[in-house]
Amino acid sequence: MKRKTRFKRFLRDVLKHTPIVNMVVLLIVLWLVFSAGLYFSEQGLEGATINSYGAALYWGVAAFSTAGIADTPLSNASQLIGGIWIVIGSMLFFGTIVATVTTYFMRPLQRPARRIIDTIEYNLEQLDDLSIDELDLLKETTDTLISHVERLKEIRSADVEAIKK
Repeated sequence: MKRKTRFKRFLRDVLKHTPIVNMVVLLIVLWLVFSAGLYFSEQGLEGATINSYGAALYWGVAAFSTAGIADTPLSNASQLIGGIWIVIGSMLFFGTIVATVTTYFMRPLQRPARRIIDTIEYNLEQLDDLSIDELDLLKETTDTLISHVERLKEIRSADVEAIKK
């Protein structure tokens, strides 16, 4: 049961925080467009194996996936369209995978709270180099930060209580 919950959370995070949906939609639209271009440029050519839109769609997937089972288009226009599709489709497909994985695993490091904490930790290491005036300013800033955090906690507690009622 935990595995299903973890997997659902993973999918929700991927869909919410990565570019996968936009990239897949773009990939599908371009696949349909390039397949149509290939079909129309091959239409009516003697010996053409891409003689239906379905065959062009299949060719589009086989060509950019580097499966090596796609027939070679006959006309120069079809070869140009197919070549452009192979490059763009491959970049989008494999780029989407890399972007999704990278974004998913880098997301915790990109949270503003994490950046704030990292900055504070770094600056704490530099305390020995501060002058008396800088230490006083740091104390004022820290006191202000603590007051602000306490106010936020009170507001959030009140919000939680209001929701419970």
